This record gives sequence, structure tokens and C-alpha cells, in this order.
Amino acid sequence: MTGPGDGTSPGPPGPGQQDGGGSGLRAALGGLTTRGRSFLAAGIAATVCSYVLGQADLLRVGLLLAVLPLLCVVVLHRTRHRVTGSRRLTPARIPVTADARVHLRIDNVSRIPTGLLMLQDRVPYALGPRPRFVLDRIEPGGRREVSYRVRSDLRGRYPLGPLQLRLTDPFGMCELTRGFSAYDTLTVVPHTEPLPPVRPGGASPGHGDGLRRSPALAGEDDVIPRGYRHGDDLRRVHWRATARHGELMVRREEQPRRARCTVLLDTRRTAYEGGGPGAPFEWAVSGAASVAVHLLEQGFSVRLLTDTGSASPGGRSSSLHAPAEAAGLMLETLAAVEHSEGTCLSGALAALRGGEGGLLVAFLGGLDEEQTALAARMRGRGGAAVAFVLDPAAWRGNADPRAGGAAEQRLRALRDAGWTALPAGPGASLPELWRLAGGPGPEAPAPFPGPFGAGTAGGRP
Repeated sequence: MTGPGDGTSPGPPGPGQQDGGGSGLRAALGGLTTRGRSFLAAGIAATVCSYVLGQADLLRVGLLLAVLPLLCVVVLHRTRHRVTGSRRLTPARIPVTADARVHLRIDNVSRIPTGLLMLQDRVPYALGPRPRFVLDRIEPGGRREVSYRVRSDLRGRYPLGPLQLRLTDPFGMCELTRGFSAYDTLTVVPHTEPLPPVRPGGASPGHGDGLRRSPALAGEDDVIPRGYRHGDDLRRVHWRATARHGELMVRREEQPRRARCTVLLDTRRTAYEGGGPGAPFEWAVSGAASVAVHLLEQGFSVRLLTDTGSASPGGRSSSLHAPAEAAGLMLETLAAVEHSEGTCLSGALAALRGGEGGLLVAFLGGLDEEQTALAARMRGRGGAAVAFVLDPAAWRGNADPRAGGAAEQRLRALRDAGWTALPAGPGASLPELWRLAGGPGPEAPAPFPGPFGAGTAGGRP
């Protein structure tokens, strides 16, 4: 929710005004509407005609027509309005195609009532039309609240504001616009899908007894004790160490170790074609978001990596963050991810070589022979690796058998390197692909009718 912003009067300098009375009056004259300019022009023309023709009655009519818009300008300029505005988003972060409601509040903090106010909020084109409201007279100390809904089919961060207030006179001769300085940001995160609870590539679970690290690895003598602290369980007292050190010693607690996972998102502009909600790059971003959220819920420590080799800001979860908080950070990071201008995956390969290992899930765009060789080397020796490959030829509807054969060769090269490689074509279901990636090892998964032909979904090597 933004703080209150001072709306200034169209009259002499008040709180929040920077210009003097002369410049304010010139700005007020510039606010004449078409009606006001027409009245002023007609009045001047009638006055000139009355002087030429010697008609006194026409002179009175001309003066009336010319003075009325000028009088409205002066009155509107001298009127002191002090209003504050605020904006509140519910919620401030939404998935694509979801609605958010924006609440606007205008308070009159002056001692005089306002006239007719026209309220307008600046909204990006992707969120819908610019909302406009007409507010009746606001009494001193009164307030008015209005709201509108926004919706976007594209992820991103969208600024809302600043709020603009348009004041007008009762005759519609003059309009003055005053703006507030505060604005808010609406975050539209990628769409996520619930994934089946399978272990892709034979990965270990995120937490549990199988991932507990105990200091005692070879027997009772290898236990590293520590001094007794108030509140320690007396059942953990290590009597042999107590006798040796002459003070009460206890066994160290076993420390749980979270399984690690790296979600690699290929953002190369040359690897994808097209744009919009149904573009392959948006499918890859949505898939990376779904996998990251799913693995965080399963207890994994997730790192988000792009093809440039650097982890995205906020793209690493830690034990200090709850799964829901870490998932929110991941989604906000993916909401703003854009194409990179790089053409090579060498940066990601270097980052993975110096990483911490664990499960690797990659969303890759179009690959040539060189990039396929680099991707094949990304898989660590001891960790499972799953790749969802989006071939540009399949997404643009190219039915050339040679293109499908080349894509199949690249998938086979990844599988030979130990990857579980799955093709992702237009309309592919990520939950189904995820289930295939976690299929039973001894048996080959069912054929997947993907863009590269039936039976090319790829089993676990």
C-alpha cells in the first residue's frame, strides 16, 4: 500500500507545489477545454465585430462569452484543494490469467469541499484499459474509495501509477490535472502446475532418515562430544568423554542434510522462436517454476541457474527460508526473467562444474551439435539429470523428417551421457513428462507422442 501523496490545488502555491503563482496561472490557462477555447474565441470575435459595426449589444454578448471561461480559470486556479491518495493491491503477486483488485482512496484534508473530480490511474497496456472514475463533491475531511480489476496473460512486473486527479469547473470550461508521486508494482508470476510425487532419474528424497548426517561414522569412539548446555537431554550424556575431560559432555545431534537440486533455464534468444503466452520460452519458464516449487515442497534446496552461468537474483533457496517463502522468491525471479543475448551454454557448464552437485533439471531450447555436446557434459558423475528439450522446428510446425531426425540424434546424445532426455512439443503436459522422468528404472516408460515421433520420450539410461 502506498503512502499518501499530496495532491495540490490549481491555485497559488500550496503544500507540494513548486511553481509560482504566474506559472500556475499560465498552466491553468493551458487547461482550457475545447468548450472554453470556443467560448473565448467567440467572445473575442463578437467584441471585434461590435467595434467594427458599432453594435453595443453585440459588445456585451462578446464580453460575456470571453469573460466566462477566463473567470472559470481564475476560480479554479484560486481554489485550494488538498487531497491525499493511496493505492492498495490485493494481492500484490498473482499468477498469469488471474485477477488482482486495485483499491484507490482519496481523502479531502482541506477545510473546503472539492468540486467534481475525475480520477485516473496509469496502467500498462498489458493489464487492460486505463481506469477512469468521476467523483462527486467530497466534503471537508471526507473520503471516497473506488476499485478496479487488472489481469495479465503475460508474466512480468508492472508499475501502477502515478495516480492523476483532474479538476474541472461546473461549466466544463477548464480542466487541470494534478498527479501523485507514489506508485506500486504488480508482480505477475509464471503459471505453475502440480507435479506427481515421483523421483526423477532416481534422485533421493529431499529429506528424511536417508539424508541424515551423523558424526559417529565408525563406532562409539568416533563420536565428537561437546560440553553440556542447559536444557540438553541427559540421555545424550557421553560418559566416557565426561570421565576423560572432567566435565559433563553430551553427544552432538545428528544434522539433517537437505538434498540439492539445480534448475537450469536456457534463456538464449537464439534457442526459441516466437513470443506471447503460447511461446516455447514461456512454456520453459512455467516449467522451471513448476519444478522449483515442487522440489521445494519435497524438501530440496533449489538453485535457479540460467545459461549465462550466474544464479538469478533470489534464485537460491536456503534452510533459512520456509518452502513457501523460498517458492515466492523463485517465482518473483522467474516473473522478470528475459532472453539473454548469448549463444553458448559454456557459462552454465562452468557454473555446474563448481557447484554442489545433486539433481539437475534443465529446460533447454534449440540445440545444435556443439551445444548438445556442452549440455551432455553438464551432468555430474553422481547426480541424476533430467532435460526437457524444446525444439524450435516442432514449435513452428515444421514436419520435415530431417529436422525430426536431427532432434532425435541430439536427444540420443544426451541419453548416452546419462541424461533422462524428454522432448517437449506444443501442448506438452509437464506433469506427464515429469511422471515419465521418474518412471521405474528397469522398465522403459511408455512411448510419448511428442513432436519427434512416438517412442522418443526417452527412458532412464
